[in-house]
Amino acid sequence: MYAIVKTGGKQFRAAMDDILTIEKIEGESGTAIILDEVLLLVDGETTTVGAPFIKGAKVTGEILHQTKAKKINAFDYKPKKNERKRWGHRQPLTQVKITGIEVNG
Repeated sequence: MYAIVKTGGKQFRAAMDDILTIEKIEGESGTAIILDEVLLLVDGETTTVGAPFIKGAKVTGEILHQTKAKKINAFDYKPKKNERKRWGHRQPLTQVKITGIEVNG
């Protein structure tokens, strides 16, 4: 059994005991979370597609830890103007372990 869930503007495939790295969700390590925007649910031969979400379906998980993505470096310059600008960005992420997939209805 697995589900496709939407979180942080992205879609992820979540199955039991999977570890997902998603956009940051506030919370400490060990905190339980609920992802209730379930787009698709596959249980053996049965596939349920939401319009846009499946009512009563939710995916539960536990926050493992907060982390950051690899640093992205960027550089701008304008030729012949002696104008240079350098910056970087590290996206905050959360690692989540999927503990259950529930369907009510």
